[in-house]
Amino acid sequence: MSEYGRTCRIRGDGGRTLRAVLDRIANKWTLLVVATIDHGRLRFTDLHQQIPGISQRMLTLTLRNLERDGLVSRTVYAEVPPRVEYELTATGRSLITPALALAEWAVDHVPHIEKSRTAYEDR
Repeated sequence: MSEYGRTCRIRGDGGRTLRAVLDRIANKWTLLVVATIDHGRLRFTDLHQQIPGISQRMLTLTLRNLERDGLVSRTVYAEVPPRVEYELTATGRSLITPALALAEWAVDHVPHIEKSRTAYEDR
């Protein structure tokens, strides 16, 4: 059995748990939010301004899911108006290195992938 086959069976659930975690990490916005927060503690408005194209609703949902999964912590300050800041937890910070490796792989292979897509479409 391959290494990947064992990985999918670790929890005895046919890979459902692993797929759920990977779906969360690999969705359209998670890595952008995590990478942005990696630069330091940020308020919602600052995050929204620094991530082009993300709606307020999607940013809210992404942050809630990341907080739920223990990748981001949310701190509310008792001020008027209330101030809320987000920062990565240790688990969230541990995602940066593999995420950067994946991004580097993507950058390195973009020319090949674009060429393959063009050849496929030309068939």
